Amino acid sequence: MSPGMQSVEIQCSAAIEHLNNAGQAVKRKAIRNACLTLGRNEFREIVLRVDDFKVPQSFFLREVQLFTRFIRDGKSSIKLIPENVQILISNCPPDKLKIFIKTLLVKYEAEKVTGKPVSDRTRLLSTLPRVFETISPLQLKDVEKANELRARTNETATTPKQPMKSKGPNGLQSGQTKRPRTVSSDNCLVTGLKEAKKPVLSMPVRSKLTKEQSQVLAAVLGGKSVFFTGSAGTGKSYLLKRIVGALPPKGTYATASTGVAACHIGGTTLHAFAGIGSGKAPLEQCIELAQRPGVRQHWVSCRHLVIDEISMVEGELFDKLEAIARVVRKRNEPFGGIQLIVCGDFLQLPPVAKVNQSTKFCFQGKSWSKCIQMTMELTDVKRQSDRTFISILQSIRMGRCTEEVTAQLIKTAHNKIERDGILATRLCTHKDDVELTNERKLQQLLGETHEYEALDSDPMLMKNIDAQCPVGHTLQLKEGAQVMLTKNLDVQQGLVNGARGVVVGFEPGPKGLPLVRFLCGVTQIIKPERWVFKAAGGIYLSRQQLPLKLAWAISIHKSQGMSLDCVEISLARVFESGQAYVALSRARSLEGLRVLDFNPGVVRANPDVLQFYNKLRRERLLMQVELKFKVPALL
Repeated sequence: MSPGMQSVEIQCSAAIEHLNNAGQAVKRKAIRNACLTLGRNEFREIVLRVDDFKVPQSFFLREVQLFTRFIRDGKSSIKLIPENVQILISNCPPDKLKIFIKTLLVKYEAEKVTGKPVSDRTRLLSTLPRVFETISPLQLKDVEKANELRARTNETATTPKQPMKSKGPNGLQSGQTKRPRTVSSDNCLVTGLKEAKKPVLSMPVRSKLTKEQSQVLAAVLGGKSVFFTGSAGTGKSYLLKRIVGALPPKGTYATASTGVAACHIGGTTLHAFAGIGSGKAPLEQCIELAQRPGVRQHWVSCRHLVIDEISMVEGELFDKLEAIARVVRKRNEPFGGIQLIVCGDFLQLPPVAKVNQSTKFCFQGKSWSKCIQMTMELTDVKRQSDRTFISILQSIRMGRCTEEVTAQLIKTAHNKIERDGILATRLCTHKDDVELTNERKLQQLLGETHEYEALDSDPMLMKNIDAQCPVGHTLQLKEGAQVMLTKNLDVQQGLVNGARGVVVGFEPGPKGLPLVRFLCGVTQIIKPERWVFKAAGGIYLSRQQLPLKLAWAISIHKSQGMSLDCVEISLARVFESGQAYVALSRARSLEGLRVLDFNPGVVRANPDVLQFYNKLRRERLLMQVELKFKVPALL
């Protein structure tokens, strides 16, 4: 499908419901595999065609209401108000559904600016043959027309009110009826209402994938089980989100080895999906646990299993999961026929092991080679732009620390990276050091403490939410507190996950929101954001809290996936292979990095992992050579 068609056509499940005056469905047609297309009829009016690949139905979009609250789950609905018909959309790839609904909304509102309504009489007397032409892809002029209409609507909404009339006992003016509550904008997009000010529309923005990323996405959509890897900052997490957004939600399970990583991709932990506790029990017992009714349904319905941060998953656990999948699904194919989309960097953090206990990586598992059909290493680094720093990081990643690299890192100890009252964040190897540092630094600040409590969807499951959410239930701030963002707010302005700032004030009142000045140059009030993620049993949990955390210190484990503007690192207590690399690669540049007491001895990479990557690269080079010599022969 061409990029243009992607915005005006979707494949999904659909249901067409005819409603009575009470809003109840009196007639319903369910279509498991449907194609929805935006087009124009013989009068050049916007039409939505629902095709079940037998007899397509077309609906004229005269006055519509769009419900988009569950769009991230691939669900939405379109209500045709005069006809009292609603079209329920489900199991649609979320990213495609977002673009489709936005195209529909913009085209519909742009039509109200330039289009002329056709009377019923004209329709009856028309001799024009019935036609359906696919609508043109969304263009900037459509957005401008739609915003022109919204500007008019907003002007109407802000006109001065007339002098108040006497009110009756119900608080309404005489002759006035109570206005029905409008649905929250979080739940739907409603056309034709003038009470609420409508936001300005824009063209859908989608960053282009690199050639390597595009190859991975194409392989996934082609049904292959894929493992993609790459050094820090090569866009692994971004690509994973794109993959999840391109797959139909039904049968797609997004998981990660840690709760925070799972939250980033809107999923759950791998252990929660598997339903086998810690996974330490014998295989027979794990199979019994996975056979429980609620858990078994996950395994049976799963078609695509996404696993992020695979480096922290033990090889023994991976083998157990593969065996469980075959038994529970009663299919002897690798992983029971489930398509795997696996991501991570084995040269970063390894599986957590007890003292004096060795663990093996996933690629050392017996089932790895038969489960993974394609491996791709992303090489285009996005986080850093300085080629010298990228070269240093690549050496550290491979466990090499030359005299030149050592000299460069020792030199950073004198970097003055504090600016505009924003201090460097210290990366620590141990969680206890982080908590003590942040608590002590906050107490040392003068001024009033402002406390913010999160709003959790289920307070009884606070521990589950804490494990998956990047922000705590309670946040204490003072003026001068060093903070970092924990969510992307505005990528264009630099307000991204990991952006550093300092609290410079608060709104009036005891619950006044903090004003934060960021290193990127932006100063703004930070409002609460919502995180939504899946828990065991497929239930959704959410937390609404300020997207901030104290940033005098942060643990190396918690920093994974972040890009830090100014960071100070002490590597004296490094205890794992790859830990020094993870810490150093959080920095955006050498200028924003300060390494204290650097010792080349802390730089090490696991020999088995190095051997795995060397083999991977040899195979890739061999494939490139084969392709080079095969192409002329075909010609």
